[in-house]
Amino acid sequence: MRNAIITGTGVYVPEKILTNDDLSRMLGENINEFVEHKVGIVERHIASDAESAADLATEAAKNALENANLKAEEIDLIVLATDTPEYLSPATSVVVQKRIGAANAGTFDVNCACAGFVTALDAAFKYIIADRSYKNVLVVGCYVMSKFLDWTDKKTMTLFADGAGAVVLRAHNDNDERGFLASKLVADGSYAEFMGIFAGGTKMPIDEKVLAENEWNKLRFANKYPPEVNIEGWQKIVCEVLKKADLSLEDVNLFLWTQVNISTIKIVMEAMKVPFEKTHTIMQKWGYTGSACIPMVLHDAIENGKLKRGHVIVLCASGGGLNMAAMVFRY
Repeated sequence: MRNAIITGTGVYVPEKILTNDDLSRMLGENINEFVEHKVGIVERHIASDAESAADLATEAAKNALENANLKAEEIDLIVLATDTPEYLSPATSVVVQKRIGAANAGTFDVNCACAGFVTALDAAFKYIIADRSYKNVLVVGCYVMSKFLDWTDKKTMTLFADGAGAVVLRAHNDNDERGFLASKLVADGSYAEFMGIFAGGTKMPIDEKVLAENEWNKLRFANKYPPEVNIEGWQKIVCEVLKKADLSLEDVNLFLWTQVNISTIKIVMEAMKVPFEKTHTIMQKWGYTGSACIPMVLHDAIENGKLKRGHVIVLCASGGGLNMAAMVFRY
C-alpha cells in the first residue's frame, strides 16, 4: 500500500529570550514556583517587532528541507497550521510558498488552534496515500502568540511563546511498514468561547472601541477549562487511535503531547502506566508554542536520539475550540 515517511524535520525560534526571572520583574512578583515547577517552563523565545508568522515558518521550512536534502521546487503541497496567521487573508502557507521558492506546490492553511499541526499532518499523509501526484509534502506549524498577549496578564504572558516547526513527507511504496498507521480527530464546540482571540473576525471586527478596551483583541482565558479535558481526553483519544491501528500502549516507543503543562503530561503517563522516559518535552527551553509545539518536540526528540527509525510514535495535541487530534505512525 502507498504510504509516506518523514524524511526531514526543522525548527526555528526567535533570538529574543525571556526567562521566568524577566517576567517576575515585569509583573512585580515571583512566578518561578508555579511556572517552572508546575508548568515546566524556564524560558521562552519571543519574536521581535519585525518578525511575523511567515518569517518563523519560512525558516523552519528551510531547515526541514535542508534536513531532508530536498529542493523547494520538489515540494508538491504545503500545509501550514497556525492560529496566529500572517494575515486574516490570504493564507500564511502561500506566503511561505513564495519565500522558499516552492513554485510547484499547492498550499492551504489549517486552524484548529493547538491541535492544528497533527490535523495538518494527518491531511498531508492522506493526500500522499490517496493521490499519486503528491510525492513530497511540507507540513509547517508556526506560532507567534506574543503579538496577541497582554503583558500585564499573568495567566497568559507566563505561558505562551513563539516558534515554528516543519516536517517533510515523502511517498513510498516499499514493504518496510514505515508510515501512517491511524489517526483520530475530535471536537467539542461547547468550549468555543473558553479561550481565544475573540476580536478581529466578523463577530467582533477591530474598531476604536475594541482597541480602547484592549480586552478581546488579546488572547484571553474567558473561562477555565476543566482539567479532565486533557487528562481524560488525551488518554481516551490515544487508546482509540491505537485500537484503530491494532496496537497496544506497550507497542509505542514514544508519546509526544501538547507541550502546555508538564504536570498534565506526568499525570496522563502515570494513569496509562507508561514510563515517563517514553515521552520528550521542550517547554523548559522553548515555552508553550501552541500549533508549533508538536513538530518542535518531534524534531528535538529525533535530535536527542529518543526516536529512531522503525519506532512507533503517538502524537496527541489539543487546543481551544475544543479541538483534539491524535496520530500513530511508524517512523
